[in-house]
Amino acid sequence: MAFCKSCGQDIGTGAFCPKCGASQTAVASPAVAPVASPTEGLEENVAGLLCYIAGWLSGLIFLLIDKRPFVRFHAVQSIGFNIGIVAVYIAVAFSFLMLHFLRLGFLALAIYPLLGIAVFGCWVFLMYKAYQHEKLMLPIIGNIAEGMAGK
Repeated sequence: MAFCKSCGQDIGTGAFCPKCGASQTAVASPAVAPVASPTEGLEENVAGLLCYIAGWLSGLIFLLIDKRPFVRFHAVQSIGFNIGIVAVYIAVAFSFLMLHFLRLGFLALAIYPLLGIAVFGCWVFLMYKAYQHEKLMLPIIGNIAEGMAGK
């Protein structure tokens, strides 16, 4: 026994309902709700700040899930900033290795903490500027980030 999809009347084997006249062959598809962005409830400045929180990892996450240009800019800049810091630490370690052979390795004891403080200060300043909804463009990295994020 078949029933009408609109009014519930017994239709037998008919293609149309004898009571309301609704077609029984066409299947009504449910309305599809638009998929919400994972960062929909997050303001742009907060998302920009969060790009820097966990280094390149949070930058990569926001680059992949958020499509807003401001957030993408800070995500790319966060990734570039952290890659640059790793490169600087490798260069400094190599130079300290050379200084060690010259019996000047004690300089590393003074320079490494200063470098760490400078990196931390820059990291906090970048988060502050992102929270203030400003695009602070770092040298070299900022231009790359601007190009990748789109305008």
